[in-house]
Formats: sequence, C-alpha cells, structure tokens
Amino acid sequence: MADSVTAPGASRALVDNHGRRITYLRLAITDRCNLRCRYCMPEQGAEFVPHDEILTFEEMIRLLGILAPLGVNKVRVTGGEPFVRRGSVAFMGEIKKVPGVSRLYLTTNGVAVAEHLEALQAIGVDGLNLSLDTLDGQRFQYLCRRDLFSRVWDTFTRALARGIPVKVNAVVQEDTNDADILAMAGLADQYGVTVRFIEKMAFSGRDSGSGSEFGRLADRLFALFPRMVEVVDAGPATARLFYVPGRQGLIGLIEGYSRRFCAGCNKIRITPIGILKACLYDNGVLDLKAMLRGGADDVGIEAAIRAAIGRRFVDGMETESRVHRQIEPSMATIGG
Repeated sequence: MADSVTAPGASRALVDNHGRRITYLRLAITDRCNLRCRYCMPEQGAEFVPHDEILTFEEMIRLLGILAPLGVNKVRVTGGEPFVRRGSVAFMGEIKKVPGVSRLYLTTNGVAVAEHLEALQAIGVDGLNLSLDTLDGQRFQYLCRRDLFSRVWDTFTRALARGIPVKVNAVVQEDTNDADILAMAGLADQYGVTVRFIEKMAFSGRDSGSGSEFGRLADRLFALFPRMVEVVDAGPATARLFYVPGRQGLIGLIEGYSRRFCAGCNKIRITPIGILKACLYDNGVLDLKAMLRGGADDVGIEAAIRAAIGRRFVDGMETESRVHRQIEPSMATIGG
C-alpha cells in the first residue's frame, strides 16, 4: 500500500514560485483519437505510445490521492480522445470517489460519447467541453478528416436534453471565415451555452513555425460582435468571457497563442505517459511514471512535485523561449 503523506501543522497547499496556487489538474488518459484534426495531428503516420507505457488507471488514482490533499480539487479528463480508452467511464467514476476532488469535467470530441451520457450523469460529471469547430458537415469532414459530424451533434443535443452543462470549444483556423464564426456563436444564443473561440496554437506534430499565422483573434471577435461586453470574474480562468446584450449564452476567447491567461494560471497537466507539465509550453518537468514504477513512496512523489512546481516559469512566453523545440508535439500527446 502506498504511504500516506503527513505534514502536521504545515500548509498543504501546492503553490508555485510566483505565488499561484495549483487547484486544477488536466489528466490525459490516452494519446489516441478517433479523429485526425488538422491542427492537432498529421493525417498519416501518427505515432502512438505503446499501451504499457501509458499510465494505468490505478496509477492515475494514486496520483490524484497525492494531489487532492494539496488542494487540487478540479480534474479535467482529456486525451487524445478519452472515450477511445477502454474502461474510461468506470475510471471517471473512481475519480469522483477520491476525497478532495469536488469537480470533474471532460474534454471530448463527442464522437463516441452519446451512448455514455446516462452513465456520466449518474457518476456526477460536472460538465463537458465539446470540441466542435464548425456546424457544416462537409467542412467538419475536411477539418477532422472523418465524416462524423452527426455523432458529435447527437452528443451535443442529447447532453443538453439531460441537463449536462456543455461548453463548445472552436479552434479558429487560417481559413475560418466570418460566416463560420457567426454560425458557431449562434449556438450560444440558440441553446444558452458558452461557445469559446480558441486561437490556433502550434501543436500539430509539425515543424515549429514563426507564429505569424496565429493570434489577433480578439480584434476579429470585437469586429464581429461590437456590442459584446466582457464578464468580469476575479477567479483564474483560461477563457475571457463576453455577453452580447439581447442574446443568450456567452462568447469566450481562449488566447492560447497570446497567452493572456498565464498570470492567474492554477493548472498543471499530466500526460498519458505520466509526465508532469507545469505549463502547456514546457517539455515536461517531472517523470511521474518513473517514480511510480520505480518504488517511490507518496511522500517522495509529493516532494518531487513541489520541487518541480517551485521552478515554474512566469508564463508561457518565457517557457517557450527556454525549451527551444524544433518539432512541435501533437496536442494529443500533451492533453490539451
């Protein structure tokens, strides 16, 4: 049995070297996916990690048992596409049983989710982030290289019918036109959901570029929705949120390239192979799998996590300037 962590009289909070308290874990349970989105991975030749190199569900639960007492109370399960991993729904149920984990969310492309919605609701999943970049079936097939739009739409409508909170994440491409953006924003008004537009980031498994094709999305949204007003929220958030007077729902902006959200970042990531990432843009700061499988106890793992978080760069710009990557990893290997 793993040793329990005890620190009598000491603060258990996990705080980085810039005073940011870590309360949010993005946990990637697989690098595999049933789509081949153009901004995420190549159409052919995607290299997947052998199954025995991916963390087991038991190892993930052990890590949650270490992190939750440190104040990590929100978990988001990601991939790849989490629902391509066998046993993922039962695993999500186990996450909800970890003392201290109060919120569980999922990020999914929706292709294989509709049949699990009843079980997810029974587990008590707090919400879905649905990746959907277009409402046009032909463009969906072009962007995702699979003709599966109807399955994603089925997940969207059935989740809402069950009362499961849904946010829609739409990556704005180089060729995304204004009509595409207006149609996606229409979901917010028609269904009362939040539609979050994401600046494209350089995580597609290709050579690093100059970045000139990215960014400037905020100016475009303000031009399309000149009456939108920003929602002021004191808490840490990845997205800036806006409402348009007279409309339902909210429009969100995730400035992944501009990295405007770094100042209040409260999240860490664990990749499918057990690498702890203190920032989306780093190359990993701690090999948790090596510690788990090398016999480290929970006290040692906690100490190593604290040390890694204590060396965090101030923001994604500084992180990227330090790692000097020539090849950008696929988003599927990072966990979003």
